[in-house]
Amino acid sequence: MLLLTFQNTLLTITPLLSKKYGNTLMIEIRKITATETYPIRHQILRKNEPIEKCIYPNDDAETTFHLGLFENHVMVGIISVFETRNELFEDSKQFQIRGMAVLESHRKNNYGAALVKKAIDLLGNEEDFLIWFNARQIAIGFYEKLTFEKIGPIFEIIPIGLHYVMFKRFKKTKL
Repeated sequence: MLLLTFQNTLLTITPLLSKKYGNTLMIEIRKITATETYPIRHQILRKNEPIEKCIYPNDDAETTFHLGLFENHVMVGIISVFETRNELFEDSKQFQIRGMAVLESHRKNNYGAALVKKAIDLLGNEEDFLIWFNARQIAIGFYEKLTFEKIGPIFEIIPIGLHYVMFKRFKKTKL
């Protein structure tokens, strides 16, 4: 059983016994810089391209944030969130997830879901918003489990592969 603790910009999963490794793990999600995302972006998302392809437009914009998931102080997952409009949607407040990745050796631990959920938590509940992204075809099932929906036809981003636009709307919480 995991105990999740949310603090300002930090998600801590208290020490737990790892079935995979047979030892205790400390998991932490915290804000990081764009530059800190590049090694995992390169290894997982752009492995056959120059490292410069890991630098996204608006990586350093004031409205952009990046999160890293650390297992025993080693970063094993990342997510970046950009305030970016997509013409498919009329929502006034839109955010795009880009560069979501977990090292292959650390998948199937719910780390990707924890990163997405923490990003949503940081976006807050002060107003309605929409999250959208271009999901690789192989990741559709993962995002559907998080209740994101596909919209539009499949399309190709060369040289990465086939993608769908996926989205989810969030309504502000009324007290």
